[in-house]
Amino acid sequence: MKSTTSSLLAAAAVALVAAGCASTSSASKPSLSIEQIMEDGFKGKESLSARISKGQGNEADFKKMAFLTKELALNKPSKGDLASWTEKTKALQAAAESLAAGKPGALDGFKTAVNCKACHSVHKPD
Repeated sequence: MKSTTSSLLAAAAVALVAAGCASTSSASKPSLSIEQIMEDGFKGKESLSARISKGQGNEADFKKMAFLTKELALNKPSKGDLASWTEKTKALQAAAESLAAGKPGALDGFKTAVNCKACHSVHKPD
């Protein structure tokens, strides 16, 4: 019995450590590049962000935008100050999450946060 209990405790400890390592690495590394995120959500007059900004987004669009902006914030800029990048991407992420949560005024907040030129002028590579 003592051997079984020790084995179970050891297995549980290994599982907790493994889970902690997995969550740490996946939380700090983006699964999408900046280029993929821009292509999937922001590029073009009929993009996801454009549809949302026009008031044509639906719940699935809001959830996808929340995911994309979360991924964007996990990336590092290839140009410009990291603090500026963090400020801009976190504001965009918060606005997208407000949309997904259905908060009042979320669309106006999203429109304000989606300022392509403000970000591109300091972070987009030449």
